[in-house]
Formats: sequence, C-alpha cells, structure tokens
Amino acid sequence: MIRRALDIAVSASVLVLSAPVLLVAMIAIRLESPGGVIYRQRRIGMEGHQFDVLKLRTMLDGAEHEGAGLAVAENDARITRVGALLRRTSLDELPNLVNVLRGEMSLIGPRPTLPVQVEQYTERQRGRLAVKPGITGWAQVNGRASLPWSQRIELDLDYIEHRTPAMDLRILWRTVTMVLGSGEIYKGEHGGWEGKL
Repeated sequence: MIRRALDIAVSASVLVLSAPVLLVAMIAIRLESPGGVIYRQRRIGMEGHQFDVLKLRTMLDGAEHEGAGLAVAENDARITRVGALLRRTSLDELPNLVNVLRGEMSLIGPRPTLPVQVEQYTERQRGRLAVKPGITGWAQVNGRASLPWSQRIELDLDYIEHRTPAMDLRILWRTVTMVLGSGEIYKGEHGGWEGKL
C-alpha cells in the first residue's frame, strides 16, 4: 500500500510539473513528422497481464513495420531528430507515468517486456513477472545496455528477492544522476534483446 501511494503521489506530481515540457515535445514531434505523438506498444506486466506501454513517439510513424522491425540500433535512420533528443534525455519515457497512475506499472521494477520475450522465459525467469514492471529498475542502473539479456533478467530477479525501501531510494538516486549525465539508461525499444535470451 505504501509503494502504491508513493507511485501515485510521485507520478502525478511529475506529470503536473513536466506538463509544459510534454506539450512542447508533442508539438515538436508533430511538426517534424506525421503521425500520432504517443507510441503504444503491447507489453507484459505483473503475473502476465498485458497492457500498452505509453511513450512519446521517437521514430517515424509505423517504423516497427519497416527496416529491422522491433530491433532498434543506436543510429537507426528511423529515429527522428526530435526523437533522438527525447531518447538521449529519457523524456520519451514520461508517458510511462500514466501507466503508473493506471496501476499497470510502478516507479521501480523490471522494465516491461514484449510478449515474444516472455514466451522464451525459463521457469526461473518467469519470476520476473512477480512484481509490477517499473519505469526504472536495478538492471537499468547497473549497466543495462552493456549487459547480456539473461544477466539483466538475473539483476531483476535479485531485486525482487531483496528489494527494500532503501534499495528503491538507491535506484531512484542512480536513475536521476544517469539521466542528468546522459547515461542512456533507456537504450532501444527492447533493451538490446535480439530475438533470443
């Protein structure tokens, strides 16, 4: 109950404070390329519940049906100029806060993954679905983009087994410092997954 109360209080506050930034970003996205400003992608959450994660669109509309599909490279030509800036600053993730308010996500937890990724989980890896997915998490602040997919899952499982309020605060602090330092904790649409675990 405490975690949920904090999720609601923090996400609502950040959404209100960031509303002007979101508005400017949405206008910039729309001016640069046609299509909606919010990107929705089906993800798997707690206990296998499916939901649409919300993000600011950073690629050309319909990009997932072109080129490499769901695979996104660092200098992918489908990423718009505005999108590159949003990704670099992690501002594209701000709409995730709406998912938090809906109760589909939490501020801290394993990042929500694609259905095709979950289909390849081992029984142990399915333990990753025991908690709500988060905007940031233990794997994100411990070298996410540079680690093999299976190792990131192990970090998430370690978090689930040992999470405490103090650990959550540590993750939040690391997230803030990484975002301010352009640490690119959110790299790619699926965290470096390349079709296999």
